[in-house]
Amino acid sequence: MKEKDRGKEEEILKILEDNARISDEEIAKMVGMEKEEVKQSISELEDRGVIKGYKAVINPDKAGIETVQALIDVKVSSERNAGYDNVAERISRFPEVKSVRLVSGEYDLSVLVEGNTMREVAYFVAEKISSLEQVRNTVTHFLLKSYKENGKIYEEEEKGKRLAVTL
Repeated sequence: MKEKDRGKEEEILKILEDNARISDEEIAKMVGMEKEEVKQSISELEDRGVIKGYKAVINPDKAGIETVQALIDVKVSSERNAGYDNVAERISRFPEVKSVRLVSGEYDLSVLVEGNTMREVAYFVAEKISSLEQVRNTVTHFLLKSYKENGKIYEEEEKGKRLAVTL
């Protein structure tokens, strides 16, 4: 792929990441391409697995959705010739798991889990994650409030609200 084409793809990806509902025509204007070229480029990105899907960023508090999320730090014994991949893939397959990431530091994996209650999430961690053979230790952090998600701020400052001035 030519460097120029790669640059256009990156521009398209950034635009879609910010607003997946934007039209091909609008993207074409923004990146200086024809609408059909943009459509074809997006289709190729989807076929190659670069674009894995499109998702709305939802503020659960404003939507009245009652869920509990927790970040689980997981210490793992790595496997010969597989490292952390097998256990990460296995954890990824649970429907309660929203994301799994390999991280640096004291723990190896960071797992985002969602459930209906704290008890449900705690039970899931104890019964499903901690019971895996390669898992050595877990630490659970329940999320209390989200301020920003996927680049979107949840609580925008009220218009006209003035900040206090101190000297």
